[in-house]
Amino acid sequence: MKAVVIHRYGSPEVLQYEEVEQPKIKPEQLLVKVHASSVNPIDWKTRKGMLSILTGNKFPLILGFDVAGEVVEVGSQVTRFQVGDAIYGSTNFPGGAYAEFAVVPENLAAPKPTNLTYEEAATVPLAALTALQALRDLGNLKSGQSVLINGASGGVGVFAVQIAKALGAEVTGVCSAKNLDLVKSLNADLVIDYTIQDFTEGNVQYDIIFDVVAKREFSECRKVLKPNGVFISTLPTPDVILQIILTAVFPGQKVKFVLERPNSQDLLYLQKLIETGKMRTVVDRTYPLQELIAAHQYSESERAMGKIAIAVNTVFTRI
Repeated sequence: MKAVVIHRYGSPEVLQYEEVEQPKIKPEQLLVKVHASSVNPIDWKTRKGMLSILTGNKFPLILGFDVAGEVVEVGSQVTRFQVGDAIYGSTNFPGGAYAEFAVVPENLAAPKPTNLTYEEAATVPLAALTALQALRDLGNLKSGQSVLINGASGGVGVFAVQIAKALGAEVTGVCSAKNLDLVKSLNADLVIDYTIQDFTEGNVQYDIIFDVVAKREFSECRKVLKPNGVFISTLPTPDVILQIILTAVFPGQKVKFVLERPNSQDLLYLQKLIETGKMRTVVDRTYPLQELIAAHQYSESERAMGKIAIAVNTVFTRI
């Protein structure tokens, strides 16, 4: 099969489109003909070697976590899927989705939302699961509470705004001027242009501050966080780790860090949100697998609105 692999860590140019052996599945796994994948920051951080303590130095390595495609083989212990099913989900760490075929554990897959294309569906799993698990599980978000999403127009942010609204929250989104209309279209109650207004200097306090882009410190945000509010980050910086420990000991405000945990039940929850019209995808650009270098370069620029899709075994139409 064709796949994009790396033989060493480095710049986007280490991504090589080449012929590799098709993977074999275990009893609890699915072999999926990949129609689409997407780019997440963890993909290019892995490519750079920033996670080498976890990935080691075993090459070649196929990256990519998000998968949308068709089941072509099922393991002997699989009970929920059969050949021909359209699914979306995640590969195991450290990836494998940037290929014509990928292995997906049954417990990390769900039926593809019927109202999404494969490219749209492939942008959902990692980013939307991160948003859901941050707000619902770590933030314990309840209807009527107030949430601020810092980085509301990015890959995780666009889903966070919509999930918070679906859970009944009053949502404030923070983004740049060029993305204000997008975030408004996601039904945010208020949108702040960070280039002209610093939300940490405002008079409004929030139940949850979700710093999707990991650009603010807890110390900056605590005065606009309610006394029992939760500050959630996507990056475990030394300061975040310290504050998680300190706030766990004392009553009042809490600091937490979200690490996405892929699972079928949450994918089914997201599928229902999508099929009932409560959540949509935002695809900035779509690249064919052969142009993954350009896709990684664009992702690293941090200019993307929403997600970047990767077309694999599908008729490609550039978006």
